[in-house]
Amino acid sequence: MKIIIDAMGGDNAPLEIVKGALSAQKRFGVDIVLTGDEDAIRDAARACGYDALPTNVTIVPTTETVDMCDDPSTVFRRKKDTSMGVGLTMLREGEGDALVSAGSTGALLTGATLITKRIRGIRRAAMAPVIPTTTGSAVLIDCGANAECTPEYLLQFAYLGNFYAKRVLGVAEPRVGLLNIGSEDSKGTALQKETLALLKKADADGHLRFIGNIEAKEAIKGGCDVIVCDGFSGNVLLKTMEGVGSFAGTALKNIFKKNLLTKLAAALVLPGLNDFKARLDPNKVGGTAFIGISKPVIKAHGASNAEAVENAVGQAAAFARSGLIADIEANVELMRVGAAAEE
Repeated sequence: MKIIIDAMGGDNAPLEIVKGALSAQKRFGVDIVLTGDEDAIRDAARACGYDALPTNVTIVPTTETVDMCDDPSTVFRRKKDTSMGVGLTMLREGEGDALVSAGSTGALLTGATLITKRIRGIRRAAMAPVIPTTTGSAVLIDCGANAECTPEYLLQFAYLGNFYAKRVLGVAEPRVGLLNIGSEDSKGTALQKETLALLKKADADGHLRFIGNIEAKEAIKGGCDVIVCDGFSGNVLLKTMEGVGSFAGTALKNIFKKNLLTKLAAALVLPGLNDFKARLDPNKVGGTAFIGISKPVIKAHGASNAEAVENAVGQAAAFARSGLIADIEANVELMRVGAAAEE
């Protein structure tokens, strides 16, 4: 298993990226290819205590970097030798099994679409963050901040999320829910109502286990395994969860710091508190998969530290082994609704 890592992407590149890559190689036993400024990568490795890289960690030198201010739609035409672009080209050519980058989300999604390419028949790739719930976790899959979000897109993304939950999360029969302001069929805008009809048909035909509309509070309680929604609603849900997690952590800390008795109580429940904190820590997850691309691509968050990169590599390896892409390729005809899918 060979994982390509964009060593220059992210706020903490290349030091934290290289540090995480080296840890991941030890932990998962994978081969690592680092793309980027060779001198900077070797300096980062030395800062991590490596005078020479392990034999199964190699560098592919590049001279340019995708900056956060670069226009995703033009950056790969203007900059031909970026660490991200070279990595995506290598992935396309079979010189690696998966790619991890903490660089610009827009550039990575555009590059994955234009360079590595979508699975034939998939109209748009989707980001699929895995969020914690009270009973485990769920895939949140939305059509992004795009005016072209349609019921047909959401149906396709429901299938993508369903296959991801099966293959990567190990859910035998994922429950698919449509995020809405109420569980009744009459709730929501035209987008939700039309999507509801398509998902109900997919369920009736035996292709999905669709459980209907689901409110955010029920989704967080573990009411479904795949949450389908428009980009605006999905972003609000994610940001709200981040805020609530931060609020809960601070509130609990203040409660347990009040006096000696509460401090003793904190010591007794510390393992549980640490588990709770870990479930809300994005560094423990590592990144978000792009589903619908012809090869596994993982977007690590921009502020990734070494732990996040290490876990993103593990996530990439699991994705590459999962058989998810083959599943999507075999079932792409189920996702064709209305006009023929773009190639």
